[in-house]
Amino acid sequence: MTHTDFTGLLSRKKVVRYLIYLLFVCVFAVFVFKLNQVEKTELVVRTGQTFEKGKVTEILQDNLDTNGTRVGEQKVRVKMLTGARKGEELDITSSSGYLFGAACKIGMKVIVMQSVAGETTIASVYTQDREWVIYIFALLYLLALCIIGGKQGIKGCLGLVFTFFCVIFVYLPLVYLRFSPFWAAVFICFLTTLVTMYLIGGPTKKTCAATLGTLAGVVLAGLSAWCFSKASGISGYNVSDIETLMTLWNTNRIQVGGLLFSGLLISCLGATMDVAMSISSAIDEIYKQNASLSRKELFKAGMRVGRDMMGTDSNTLILAFAGSSVSTLLLDYAYDLPYQQIINSNNIGIAIMQGLAGSFGIVLSVPLTVLICAVLFHKHETVTQS
Repeated sequence: MTHTDFTGLLSRKKVVRYLIYLLFVCVFAVFVFKLNQVEKTELVVRTGQTFEKGKVTEILQDNLDTNGTRVGEQKVRVKMLTGARKGEELDITSSSGYLFGAACKIGMKVIVMQSVAGETTIASVYTQDREWVIYIFALLYLLALCIIGGKQGIKGCLGLVFTFFCVIFVYLPLVYLRFSPFWAAVFICFLTTLVTMYLIGGPTKKTCAATLGTLAGVVLAGLSAWCFSKASGISGYNVSDIETLMTLWNTNRIQVGGLLFSGLLISCLGATMDVAMSISSAIDEIYKQNASLSRKELFKAGMRVGRDMMGTDSNTLILAFAGSSVSTLLLDYAYDLPYQQIINSNNIGIAIMQGLAGSFGIVLSVPLTVLICAVLFHKHETVTQS
């Protein structure tokens, strides 16, 4: 084969690859568009009620006490920036609650909850407008990832955006359409792992091994949670907000009992991907440096790398779920609850199940990923004798 023929073959392969990418994007776009044609059941009547942006121009009556606390309501004048009353100034109230309202200051941008009926307007401050703060912080994170990570950082950003997109526009509609939350989460994990790993590693054996190792780890995490659930009697119906979630079951027959376990799969996906890709990259580099290693030696080398990672990564999810349960733990500590009451409470049991099951997935993904790498990378069984 001449150099020209070889170059032409590579060009044709590249064209075919790009055509496959384009076909995937088109099919996925059509799938997402069709999936999101959902008619939602109205759970709360909001006729005439909207949430609009406004800017505080004057404090008519403050609720700041002499000791620095706020009691009752503020009366403020707000210039509406959007909505039916855009450009008008409204005299409204702002409560001093921790969940709703805001400690208004002149110039502060707020979100106004208003109901308009003809010339009558009922409005109050819902909260501080923090939309752009969220966008700026997210943009700064992506920017830091791209600058520090370079080309791989940009690919990581694309993978992160794709994962977020899939959770919002694929997972949630699937669950709302009465699909099993668990299998919807499995589908999301498979799809996002495939795309993210491909973006980072390309069409290589390393990517294939990392993808298979990730999926194996996530499935094992789900299996561990299922075993814990069966043994302990804890189910998805023991979560703290089940009373609200049951409304979705009563109105739409959404399988709310599976949300706990599907959330576990999604939450442990990132850490498992990290472990699987790191191990695959390390073994790939080891094998490139010494291709004479036998499959057994390659497995042992990979396990040495994996064991070093286990020490830190095994804490990742346990600390994450422990951090999300700090409020509950502090209340239990302050009220000096008996040990038997704490260890057998649903909230503590769920937190322990999430942390341990996710960590099981991470730890067990290590030998599985190493084994997959040893099988895929190795070309011959015998070791070259020196």
